[in-house]
Parts: sequence; structure tokens; C-alpha cells
Amino acid sequence: MESRNLWAPWRIGYIQGLAQAAGPAKDQANGCFLCEAARVGLSEEEQAQRLVLLRDDRGILLLNRYPYTNGHLLAAPLEHLPELSDLTADQRSGLIELAELGTRLLKAAVNPQGVNLGMNIGRCAGAGVPGHVHLHVVPRWGGDVNFMDVVAGVRIIPQALEESYRLFKETLARL
Repeated sequence: MESRNLWAPWRIGYIQGLAQAAGPAKDQANGCFLCEAARVGLSEEEQAQRLVLLRDDRGILLLNRYPYTNGHLLAAPLEHLPELSDLTADQRSGLIELAELGTRLLKAAVNPQGVNLGMNIGRCAGAGVPGHVHLHVVPRWGGDVNFMDVVAGVRIIPQALEESYRLFKETLARL
């Protein structure tokens, strides 16, 4: 089979960020995009640039810049901790509350037929940010994994992140 290129230049930032990670996971808060998104005092423009939908005492809820599917959300505690067991009971509870809010938001905004919730703890488990535990909230539809993913290993995201962000912010304001 002939190999063809599918260009995805927006992925390079993510790939380079992985290569720059070094040292123990707990010590990598500097440069962590989740910590940057959770910073106190971000302007509305800075929140939009970081795709932050909500920041409160429970943590942050934001759009994933490198989504598995359109509307892929991340919920994370405010503190840079690598393991679920490093969180306090209140932080774990807050994380689940944010995931539940994310699920309601997805249902109201894009009406998925299902939702996947998942955590990847540690790089070997697939964690792209092994130092800051977070929960993926992923909308799913029947047939959303099509031939492009199966044959070419490529996912098609049908909506621009900026458009998704606007839709989710507007929907969240109504919830």
C-alpha cells in the first residue's frame, strides 16, 4: 500500500512539549498547560486562548487542544499532582463533579449518544501530562470511528476549536 502524508501541523507543539518533559512528574509544574490554565487572574482572552470553560474551587474544565473527537473535555484539579491517590478526598470529589458538569455540558451542547470518562495515570498508561492528573470527558456517537481512523489512523474533527469553545461557553452559561 502506498504511504501518503496527512499534514497536522498543530500537533508539533504537543509533541515538542512531550520531548521537553524531564524529571519526576511532581516537579514538572513549570510549563504544565493545566497549571497555566488553572492560574488565578487570567483574563477572559487568556482563558479563551487556553480553552478554559470553567475555573472554580473544584478545579478546571477545558477543551482538549488535541481531541480524540469534537468536544473532548478535560477536568483537572488546580494543584499539580500526578496520582489520583495524591489528591485529597475533596479534590477527588471535585474532579468527579467537574466530570459530571462536563457530561451535562456535552449533552446540552452537542447531544452525544454516549460519553467516555477516562484517566491515564503515568506515561506508560498513555498520559500526555503525567504530572497533573486529569479526567477526559469524551462525547461519542454511533459510527464516530469511521474508516479514516481504522484504515489511515486519522481522526476527523469537524469543528474548529474556537467555534467549539464559543458554543461550550454559551451553553455553560445556560446550565
